[in-house]
Formats: sequence, structure tokens, C-alpha cells
Amino acid sequence: MSKLDKGRKWIWWFLGTIAAMQLYFVRELLAAFAIFILGFAVIGVCIATLYMAQKTWEAGVAQAAASRNPVLLAVRRSVASVEDLARRPIRRPDSQPVS
Repeated sequence: MSKLDKGRKWIWWFLGTIAAMQLYFVRELLAAFAIFILGFAVIGVCIATLYMAQKTWEAGVAQAAASRNPVLLAVRRSVASVEDLARRPIRRPDSQPVS
């Protein structure tokens, strides 16, 4: 009878060890899953922040372009004149080519 009790005791120890190991693995998997969730959340927040910053910049530039503020009009005229100077050839058209 005592041999049967010892066998049961070892069977229960074995089953308890297997259950504890399974719970440990489940905890490890849940911890890894939580780390992945946090990582993807951080990446998503960074992407959303960059997207919102770009859209805010786009709206601000569009509003500045549509503005009739005298300072912005002067800036626009100066940029246009610099672009016009950049389009002109450096040498006169009838000058001799460089040899």
C-alpha cells in the first residue's frame, strides 16, 4: 500500500511540475507579446506624429501662400526675382566661346 502512495505522490509531483512549466511558458509568451505590443505602439506613435507634423506644415505653407500679408508678398517677389536671375545665362549670347 505504501508503494502505491509513493507512486501517486511522484505522479502528482510530475503533473505539478508540468503545470508549473506550462504556466511559466505562458507567462513568458505573454511578456514577449506585451513587449511586442509596446514596441509596435511606439513605432505607430512616431509615424502618426511625423504624419501630423507634415500635415500641419502643409496647411501652414498653404495658408502662408494664400495670405496677402505685405511681408509675405515682398518675400514672394524677392524669390521670383532670384529665380529670374538664376534662369538668365551667365554670359551674353553673342560673346565668344571659352577656348
